[in-house]
Amino acid sequence: MGQAMKFPIGIQDFESIINGGYVYVDKTALIYRLVTEGKIYFLSRPRRFGKSLLVSTLDAYFKGKKDLFKGLAIDELEKEWAEYPVFHIDFNGENFTQPGVLEEKIEDALRGWEQLYGTSPNYTSTGNRFQYVLKAAHKKYGRRAVVLIDEYDKPLLDVLDTGISWEVNGQKCLLEDHHRNILKGFYSVFKAADADLQFVLLTGVTKFSQVSVFSGFNQPKDISMDGRYEALCGITEEELYQYFAAPIERLATKYRYNIDQMKDKLKNQYDGYHFSDELIDIYNPFSILNVFDSNRVDDYWFKTGTPTYLIRLLNHTQENLNELTGKYYDPSQFFDYKADVEKPLPMIFQSGYLTIKDCDLDMNTYLLDFPNNEVKNGFVTMVAADYLRNRTDAGSWARDVVKALRVGDLDLFYKLLTSFLADIPYSMRRKENERERERYFHYTFYLLMRMVSVYTTYTEKQQSEGRVDCIIETPDYIYIFEFKLDGTADEALKQIEDKGYTRPYLADNRKLYRIGVSYSSDTGTVEDWKVVG
Repeated sequence: MGQAMKFPIGIQDFESIINGGYVYVDKTALIYRLVTEGKIYFLSRPRRFGKSLLVSTLDAYFKGKKDLFKGLAIDELEKEWAEYPVFHIDFNGENFTQPGVLEEKIEDALRGWEQLYGTSPNYTSTGNRFQYVLKAAHKKYGRRAVVLIDEYDKPLLDVLDTGISWEVNGQKCLLEDHHRNILKGFYSVFKAADADLQFVLLTGVTKFSQVSVFSGFNQPKDISMDGRYEALCGITEEELYQYFAAPIERLATKYRYNIDQMKDKLKNQYDGYHFSDELIDIYNPFSILNVFDSNRVDDYWFKTGTPTYLIRLLNHTQENLNELTGKYYDPSQFFDYKADVEKPLPMIFQSGYLTIKDCDLDMNTYLLDFPNNEVKNGFVTMVAADYLRNRTDAGSWARDVVKALRVGDLDLFYKLLTSFLADIPYSMRRKENERERERYFHYTFYLLMRMVSVYTTYTEKQQSEGRVDCIIETPDYIYIFEFKLDGTADEALKQIEDKGYTRPYLADNRKLYRIGVSYSSDTGTVEDWKVVG
C-alpha cells in the first residue's frame, strides 16, 4: 500500500500544504498566465472556494520561493524567480459588526509595513501612508510592489443591511457606510501608486459597485467571468479524476457503487458551478476534500455557515426564489451590478447559491439555477424554514417523502404532505387577494418539491402560470403530479391528460401514477386527492 493521501482541510497556506505533503491541485500554469498577462485584477468566487490558497500561492511566488514549486507546472515556465516586496492583507477571520475593528485591522497592517519601510510625517491618512510604504518598498528593493487583498468585501458583507449604526465625531451613521468610506480611502492608493505596483489582486465574494469602493482607482480587470481563468479556483472534473482516483474508489467501495455511479453521485452533489460561457464544470473544493477525508458524502460547504445576509435580502425583495431561478438573464442583471438590497440576484449568484447553467451567446443571456444538490438542499431548506415557519424539520420531511415514494406508498405520502401543510401557521399563509394566494400556493409547492428533488429524479413542467406541476421518478415508479389551487382533483387529472404529460413514459416499464391534488386556500391543506394507477 502506498502512503495515504493527506487532504488539506482548513489549510489555506501554500507553503504548509507543500511542506506538509498534502495534496495540491496544480493551478500554477494559470497563475503564471495571470501574472504575465496583466497587472491589477479582481476575482469573485463563493466562500471556501480556494481564494485564500490562490492568494497564498501568489505570495510565495512573488517572494521567489522557488523550492516550493518544484515539480509544478510553473517550475518549467518561470526562469527568473525574482523577489518582490509583497503587501498581503486578509480580511478573513474578523467580525466587522463591531465598530473600530476595521480601523484596527488596517492600522495593524500599516504599522507592520512602516516598521519595514519607514514612515513620513507628511503622510497621515491610511491611503497616504499605504502609498508611502509602497514607494519606499519599490525604492528599497529596486522592484515594484505586489499587493494581495483577500476577501476585500468582508467588512461590508458583515454589516450589509443590518442597520448597525454608531457615532463618528458626534454624527450618527450606518456602519455599512462608514466601512465603505474607510475602504474607499484605503483602496484609492492604487491610482496614486501605479508606478510603484507590479501586480495587484483583490478577491472577494461580491463585486460591489465600482463607484462605491473603487472610485478614483485604476479599475481592476475583473476576471470573475473570464473563460481563461474559470478554473483558477475549484476543482475541474479532469482534475478530480486525475488527482483523486484512489479516494473515489475507496468511496465507491463504501457505498457499494461502481466507479461511474460514484462519479455521478459526486457530480450531482458537488459539481455544477460555471463561471463563464465556456461552461467548464467546477466542483466545490471544500466539499470534495471533506468527502475524501471523511469518506462520506454530506453537505459540507453549506454547513460551514448560514448566509444570513441572503435571507435578509430575500425578505426585502418582492421576488420569491421560484421567480428568480431557472431563468435567462442579461449579465447586467446578475454580474455587472450595483449592490442593492432590493435586487438580491447578484448577491445570490456571486455567493455561489446560483450559478450559470447554460448560455445563449446570440442573445448574451445566461440561465441561472442551483449548482448542485448540496446547495439546493441547504438553501431551499433554509428559505422554506424562513418562509413557511413550519414546526416540522423540512430536510427530514423531504427524506421521509422520498422513502415513501421509493416503495410506492402514496397513502404515506398523502399523510406526510397534509401534516406538513397543517403545521404552517395561519399567519404565514393568510393572503389578502387572489394573486397573493396564488403566489403563496405556487411558492409553497415549489419549495416542497425542490427539497424532495435533492434525493430523487425530478422534472418541473415549464408552465407560464407557474411551475408547480412536477414529475418524480424513482427506480420503480413514476409519479406525475398536478397541483390545483381551490379546484378539484378531477380537474388536475384532466390537465395531466390534456397536456400529454404521460406521453414520454408510455414505453417505460416502471409503474406510473397520476396524482391530482387540490389545495384549499381557506384551510391551508389538501382538500381533494385522487390517484390513477
